[in-house]
Amino acid sequence: MPSPRPMTAPGSFHVLAKPTGPICNLDCEYCFFLSKESLYPGDRFRMSDDLLELYIRQLLEAHATETEVTVAWQGGEPTLMGVAFFRRAVELAEELRGPGQVLQHTIQTNGTLLTDEWCELFAAHGFLVGISIDGPPELHDRFRVDKRGQASSPKVLRGLELLTDHGVDFNILCTVNAANQHAPLEVYRYFRDDLGARFIQFIPIVERANETGFQEGDEVTDRSVDPLAWGLFLNKVFDEWLPRDVGTVFVSQFDAALASWLGVPPALCVFAETCGNALALEHNGDLYSCDHFVEPDYLLGNIRTTHMIELVASPAQRAFGQAKRDDLPRYCQECDVRFACNGECPKNRFTMTPDGERGLNYLCPSYKEFFGHIDGAMRLMAGLRRQGRFADEVKEIIAQTGRNEPCPCGSGRKAKQCHQR
Repeated sequence: MPSPRPMTAPGSFHVLAKPTGPICNLDCEYCFFLSKESLYPGDRFRMSDDLLELYIRQLLEAHATETEVTVAWQGGEPTLMGVAFFRRAVELAEELRGPGQVLQHTIQTNGTLLTDEWCELFAAHGFLVGISIDGPPELHDRFRVDKRGQASSPKVLRGLELLTDHGVDFNILCTVNAANQHAPLEVYRYFRDDLGARFIQFIPIVERANETGFQEGDEVTDRSVDPLAWGLFLNKVFDEWLPRDVGTVFVSQFDAALASWLGVPPALCVFAETCGNALALEHNGDLYSCDHFVEPDYLLGNIRTTHMIELVASPAQRAFGQAKRDDLPRYCQECDVRFACNGECPKNRFTMTPDGERGLNYLCPSYKEFFGHIDGAMRLMAGLRRQGRFADEVKEIIAQTGRNEPCPCGSGRKAKQCHQR
């Protein structure tokens, strides 16, 4: 229903709506979300039409003062709702948007159910489609399988082919796990050269050993990325990307790092100083603090009974967001790369610091390695931006450097050996 009184949003926030909850047609071995089905025993896991309208209305009301509003869908697998549901979602958003509001529709999918009809809808309304792919088929299919344990890559690649044929913008979401962590260049070059990807986000798999699906336990499964291999993976990709792909291929971790070296907030919430502005909406209207914390302790309420603006501005959600900064161990507070890392995601803070304080990020060795490795190049690119120049000029600077001189990225290596030269 319409809001009974004017409301002002507590700052820009982002909602990932899950119209099928955790239900998915795949059975990816590392997926933390499949077990969330236990939160709603006996549920059909389908967002109703009246809740769809309520959600779209509240989302637009909450962003009434903003020019661009993102309507984002995720799962589980959201395409299980069918094309008609999303056609209705687009129609509602057009009907309800305020004067001057521009809509950006996004959907994250495994791609296996895409058809010409889906892609026609995406193309007609400018959807940005995120496709989950973990690399070449032999790496992707190690953990990303269907309910029968069969490889999913043929259907994923067919879906990606349809998106390309229809001119739909897509980005790649690739998890880095035990199967692909030692093949960074094979994975990156496959995305860039074989699939033509221009936007890539790498996600480290840190899967707690506790099988409840909630954030418990100190051990990780053997599917998880190694705490140092993640950083070395990023280093290798960065060294390939820097001299040839800056400005043409966009890797979310690298974009976020440049923002940090420029002293501006990064787009990736995991590297922000505080959080709390990226929430998850379940199929029944339950709003949770974060996609990684769809758990009873982080349920803020239901948008059927309380407007999402009030839930986002609630003391519980503000405390959740501030805790990312306030609960950092001393070891992190005194770290040289804190400005870029900020302790990363709270869901991964379950190990001990060298001095015995709890709350160190499992991936700490990787971030120390990665941010230290890219420091010189980031200083160079940030300097270019501060001069009003483009960061991709770094490619020309590196190319023009004498091959026996120190590389201008600041790595300390000779230009001849640096960055795959």
